[in-house]
Amino acid sequence: MGMTMTQKILAAHAGLESVQAGQLIEADLDLVLGNDITSPVAIHEIEKMNTEGVFHKDKIALVMDHFTPNKDIKSAQHCKCVREFACRHDITNFFDVGEMGIEHALLPEKGLTVAGDVIIGADSHTCTYGALGAFSTGVGSTDMAAGMATGKAWFKVPSAIKFVLTGKPAKWISGKDIILHIIGMIGVDGALYKSMEFVGDGIQYLSMDDRFTIANMAIEGGGKNGIFPVDEKCEEYMKAHSMREYKIYEADEDAVYDEEYVIDLSTLKPTIAFPHLPENTKTIDEVEDIKIDQVVIGSCTNGRLEDLRIAAEILKGKKVAKGMRAIVIPATQQIYLDAMEAGYLRTFIEAGAIVSTPTCGPCLGGHMGILAEYERCVSTTNRNFVGRMGHVESEIYLASPAVAAASAITGKISGPDEV
Repeated sequence: MGMTMTQKILAAHAGLESVQAGQLIEADLDLVLGNDITSPVAIHEIEKMNTEGVFHKDKIALVMDHFTPNKDIKSAQHCKCVREFACRHDITNFFDVGEMGIEHALLPEKGLTVAGDVIIGADSHTCTYGALGAFSTGVGSTDMAAGMATGKAWFKVPSAIKFVLTGKPAKWISGKDIILHIIGMIGVDGALYKSMEFVGDGIQYLSMDDRFTIANMAIEGGGKNGIFPVDEKCEEYMKAHSMREYKIYEADEDAVYDEEYVIDLSTLKPTIAFPHLPENTKTIDEVEDIKIDQVVIGSCTNGRLEDLRIAAEILKGKKVAKGMRAIVIPATQQIYLDAMEAGYLRTFIEAGAIVSTPTCGPCLGGHMGILAEYERCVSTTNRNFVGRMGHVESEIYLASPAVAAASAITGKISGPDEV
């Protein structure tokens, strides 16, 4: 029986010739990730273990990105805990204020994730790195602690769903529209504990930023992970960002998939997820007048340079609607610099938006954009659950940077062709 990409990577890291769906394995880890919210729990657990140090100081990444710069005493205490642990164990990849970025944009940029890796992170959107042909998945803080101590993790080998992407998307159609369309199609549990494997001739038209966005939101369809094949564009990205060796795995021709979906990208329209689930999608032509109070452009899903370029292209020479709050958050310091040099930040500020230091901030209702009762926000983030961004009576509409920027100008949910 043939294996999928994910199954081949897991077999190799478990030291096995083959694995099959449902099999329990122990696999070697290439990277263990934690942030300022999840790492303190893991650190307290590892301190209870009868172990000396960590398995490899170069294969742990600790990123202070959710509540930083610290919003209150509790978040300051959390960061202090992680900072002291990183110092005590000489953790190479510790990223604090001034160096940090939003973790899932930062680690590929720093070259810490490459094709063929097995990566766990105490953050559900760790599945982002599947864009590079790696197996990466979110785990709990206790599993993170075990991973930091031993360099290993237990997995149940996932079965897979194949998504065949064909055709060339229209100008304003991005990775966000594609993954929202898919989640709207399969539901938030449609790929529960399955590998979402993306193939097809349409991939050639997707930038790496598009692919990161799609892999990032695999978890919103219930997926264990999302993964793309490694093509020339992917290899160029890895060579530009990393000195590490990588290994390319390809699915066998007779690999078994639970389901297969064919998606013609040329037919897609700008897509918005309405409250209060990412599966509650509508295309822009189905949206009636919905006034909004805030727009957020950023996050681990859509805070990369291409996202800011698209938003700046739409906002150039225009103004944010009166009464509208528009918040732009570059995902890393490098993206911030690149956006500054490209003139995007000037465009945002002249349009009446604000630009924040890198932070997860408003995405999880942390800070830098909390919603009050009955307020509505169009956001390029990844979740729109009840109370996710503030008050339980607020509403979040998930969309692409193009839709978010257009909506900031009109003051209502709007497509990029409407401004």
